[in-house]
Amino acid sequence: MTRLLSASELSGRPVIVGGGLAGLMTALRLAPEPVVVLAKAPLGAEASSAWAQGGLAASLGPDDDPGLHLADTLAAGDGLCDAEVAGRIVRAAPAAIEALARLGAAFDRDDDGRLRLGLEAAHSRHRIVHAAGDGTGREVMRALAAAVRRTPSILVLEGLEARRLLLKDGAIAGVAAAGPAGALALATRRVVLATGGVGGLFQDSTNPAGSFGQGLALAARAGAVLADLEFVQFHPTALDGPARPMALVSEAVRGEGAVLVDETGRRFLADMPGAELATRDAVARGVWRHLAAGHRVFLDARQRPGADFAERFPAISVLCRAAGFDPATQPVPIRPAAHYHMGGVAVDDEGRSSVAGLWACGEVACTGLHGANRLASNSLIEAAVSAGWVADSVAGTAAGGAAPLAPPAPPPAPDPAAVRPTLSRHLGVLREAAGLEAALATLLPLAAGDGPAGDPAAVGLMIAVAALRRTESRGAHHRTDFPCRAAEPRRIRLRLDEALAAARVFDRPQPLARSA
Repeated sequence: MTRLLSASELSGRPVIVGGGLAGLMTALRLAPEPVVVLAKAPLGAEASSAWAQGGLAASLGPDDDPGLHLADTLAAGDGLCDAEVAGRIVRAAPAAIEALARLGAAFDRDDDGRLRLGLEAAHSRHRIVHAAGDGTGREVMRALAAAVRRTPSILVLEGLEARRLLLKDGAIAGVAAAGPAGALALATRRVVLATGGVGGLFQDSTNPAGSFGQGLALAARAGAVLADLEFVQFHPTALDGPARPMALVSEAVRGEGAVLVDETGRRFLADMPGAELATRDAVARGVWRHLAAGHRVFLDARQRPGADFAERFPAISVLCRAAGFDPATQPVPIRPAAHYHMGGVAVDDEGRSSVAGLWACGEVACTGLHGANRLASNSLIEAAVSAGWVADSVAGTAAGGAAPLAPPAPPPAPDPAAVRPTLSRHLGVLREAAGLEAALATLLPLAAGDGPAGDPAAVGLMIAVAALRRTESRGAHHRTDFPCRAAEPRRIRLRLDEALAAARVFDRPQPLARSA
């Protein structure tokens, strides 16, 4: 029987918070150095990576190259990408695909054994690598979980949720976690956040309900700088029904010829540049406005891919049929839903945050790759590539002495239920100042409190402050009161104390104007 290790015996090991693609790839790259992975659910169960229907973007075709991939990425990012970081990632993407294949991921191939490459919106070439059609995330996570479980240096602690990062002299000293068996403190000077995104802060989301920005809250409470928080990507084609989280109808379906129509059968986006294959932000706004005008919106795949739908997109076919629609013969009702966060913990090119001993990887990190609007299928490849950089940086950082820690009283388990209505109403596809100020007034007392809504409200408040400061429309951030782009692009970096101070300004009663 394998003996369970105590917290003191785990002292000094790097701790990876999160069991998705970014976290598991980082752990595997650190092998054979012993590491601890904290996963609040069984591996893959609450990871957005496993839900990914799209694929991994890489310039693998004979008509493609990293320069073209980079150009598409920069165009989608609407002036806010870090071109140097983006270039490094797209150049490393083909090797990352090979690494995942070596770990056991079975990607779709043609009869000659070559990778089958798909097309998605705003890509100028077929460069999307899929597995099991629309089951890419599920297959990649299967392979990674199996690889992790056969790697003796990786200890996975499932059912434990990181509640706070512990500091000493401004640097990481440990992680306070809690689970069904109680509280646990792991002493370490090296922590990697790989906790995913913020979709669970919204009522309409394609993310797992547990993805509500807890990694951002951990970093923010530790004093880390966060960046680009206002840029939340809304996927235009989530299955419109009562189920929450919402089922995603992948962009790859439109890549194979499906179109968007309203209840009259009209292609209402046909005259927009790029039509259904324009950037996600443009398509999402077009769908949102059509819905707001009283229409219904449907994805019509009856002509293309038509009868081949179930073979090409088996998982989506099952989801649609479960909701009462056969996408091969019926238009499927859709609406935008929160899908991906371009913002996150501000990191350098090694994944280091502004707090010594803290790294971030995957969606929780803001590398500068995505800018104001993520290019389709760039997220999984970013996680796969940057995991290697983070692992190398962690391995090259001295573990130092990590004194055993007594478990502090953990804050209550975070619950975003009280926050979702506010973010959904005021921080959705379209935004304006009055709504953002109203959001701050609602979120401030929650964020400043110590209740279950505290951490989700703190993240929501930081997003609202960043959105209020960006007085322009750019990428996924659209202000109806500032519909034009600013002449000079700028990135907004923010600490939690700065956001709280800014929110308190708007929370003060305004003096009454004197009568004449």
